Amino acid sequence: MSQRLALFGDLLDIEVDPGFAAPGDAAGVRYRPDHWLLVEDGRIVGAEPARAGSGPDASWQRVDHAGRLITPGFIDTHVHCPQLDVIASYGTALLEWLNTYTFPAELRYADPLVAASGAERFVDALLAHGTTSAVVFPTVHKGATEALFTSARARGMRLVAGKVLMDRHAPDGLRDDVLQAERDCADLIARWHGNGRLSYAVTVRFAATSTPEQLAMAGRLCREHPGVYMQTHVAENTDEVRWIAELFPEARSYLDVYHRHGLLHERAVLAHGIWLDDTDRALLRDTGAQIAFCPSSNLFLGSGLFDWQAAVDTGYRVSMASDVGGGTSLSMLRTLADAYKVQALRGVKLSAWKALHAATRGAAEALGLAHEMGHLGHGALADLAVWDWAVGPVATHRDAVARRGRAGVSPLTALHERVFAWMTLGDERNLVATYVAGACRHERG
Repeated sequence: MSQRLALFGDLLDIEVDPGFAAPGDAAGVRYRPDHWLLVEDGRIVGAEPARAGSGPDASWQRVDHAGRLITPGFIDTHVHCPQLDVIASYGTALLEWLNTYTFPAELRYADPLVAASGAERFVDALLAHGTTSAVVFPTVHKGATEALFTSARARGMRLVAGKVLMDRHAPDGLRDDVLQAERDCADLIARWHGNGRLSYAVTVRFAATSTPEQLAMAGRLCREHPGVYMQTHVAENTDEVRWIAELFPEARSYLDVYHRHGLLHERAVLAHGIWLDDTDRALLRDTGAQIAFCPSSNLFLGSGLFDWQAAVDTGYRVSMASDVGGGTSLSMLRTLADAYKVQALRGVKLSAWKALHAATRGAAEALGLAHEMGHLGHGALADLAVWDWAVGPVATHRDAVARRGRAGVSPLTALHERVFAWMTLGDERNLVATYVAGACRHERG
């Protein structure tokens, strides 16, 4: 017998990339207040407006979220599982951050009990922030990767992850070797890639911590296992960029290091991409790779201001990422609010529509998964988040003012004012419930 769930609330998703259009001129915004969202066997099968005396019949489990916002679950395209231990650590830039905080935290994941408890805590924390899918760095340890996959599979989540590759410039206990790492990756791919909603990512920490031999091996894995993803970091920090130039003098740029080793393709997710030039941007476009924009982390570590307008002008894809623990919250709402600030410093106004698209359908499209998630369309899996529009007296007052509207503005502009206030003032405290494939995996209180 099929399982039928009907959720009532204000439905919002962004069907196409609205670009940097003015909020009132944006395309693709789908807002359906006071609607039932119909979910059967974990997939969305329709939506219908509330009408007096009508609604889903008794064969549906009805959940009334009247006056609340229902969106697709967020997709975080770059985040580190073990770095919950070091989130909000003081006073360093990227390279010192790795040595002072990150590497010691990751060393602890050699212990299977630490890895298992850390994975459980991490995936539950994602769900408690309204994030239903993520592209994740575990650690160099094979067992820690398996623990992460196990925890995500138990919750039905779409997760992309893979054993971190590092064979130099890292402490004892965090370095692997090329042959054993290749065997470990091949085994993990065979066991986990395509297991439920799990996908494997060949995971190069960053070019500095892999020898040319290991980078070549990573490229070989991508060629020999079509369909796997690749994730790494690129051009985050100016000191890092200079170091890569010293380590790889034959390469034209930091990004070119990865290209030379066959790591740029349509399933490649590269975090940051702040210090790129026009040739790099064209290479991203031509290979189909995407940049995971990490605004909170870039601000916190003082790395720089990502040029999203240049990405749009060139034509490569950008998704949104928390980059915890350099980022200061798993909340994608807080991440999007920081993205607005970064773009404002660059002289660009980021609408709530474009920000939300990049964290939902845009991310799903960049990952090749829009058939499955990122929107509230027919056939998508019901990965959903239910939100209070406002929490606390200030946000509640601001929401009331936005609902009253301003004279002379269009309905879409008026709606944007309300959604932008929710995005800017909201966080995980606004989250009421999170659903993964129609199953409630987090509920407030």
